[in-house]
Amino acid sequence: MRKLILMRHGESIYNQKNLFTGWTDVELSEKGVQEAKEAGILLKKNGIYPDICFTSWLKRTIHTAQIALHELEWEHIDAIRSYKLNERHYGAWQGEDKTKVLAEYGEEEFLAVRRGYDVPPPPLDENDLRVAWRDKKYATLSRECLPLHESLKDTKKRAVDYYNEVIIQELQADKTVLISAHGNSLRSLVMHLDRLSEKEVVKLEIPTGEIIVYTFDEAFHIQNKEILK
Repeated sequence: MRKLILMRHGESIYNQKNLFTGWTDVELSEKGVQEAKEAGILLKKNGIYPDICFTSWLKRTIHTAQIALHELEWEHIDAIRSYKLNERHYGAWQGEDKTKVLAEYGEEEFLAVRRGYDVPPPPLDENDLRVAWRDKKYATLSRECLPLHESLKDTKKRAVDYYNEVIIQELQADKTVLISAHGNSLRSLVMHLDRLSEKEVVKLEIPTGEIIVYTFDEAFHIQNKEILK
């Protein structure tokens, strides 16, 4: 049986401080490190050993995967990284306190952006020091690939495109695939796999450190979906 493991990174220091993170490349908090260790323990407990690992380009997913695989004693597998698995770009809200943003924009607009499907936050100004093309890790990418803000719809397009173009080939080769990614890039993949509507995905939450395992049959239909406990 082919397995796809979706693992959200552990709590970051921005999660801890209730800040919008997006493409800001922040460390795991102490709690996040522990959540990553517990993820590895859960994989071992359930006898799940991935053949290959995918992460975003942001270190909170990279470190979560490394810590989990260390706990699993399974650090030898290949790790492939792609910016297409990055978190949703929260534009001008990145680094801002969520409570303050809510007070400034009001509940209706705040929820339309944060929980809605096709409403992006305000964009970063192109002269802002936080724009992605000022970060040397993205130097090889064209500016057209680097957003100033994104809706969930935008995030879903790049994440699902990458799944269809790259990740699914590993599953078709009968590999167990681990994806260490973010709340919204993983919500995008779950929306695609579970065929959720735009209204249904609003209610979907994936907590930090959570692991979702999909099992596919020979015809590549989902045989089982499980949240590891």
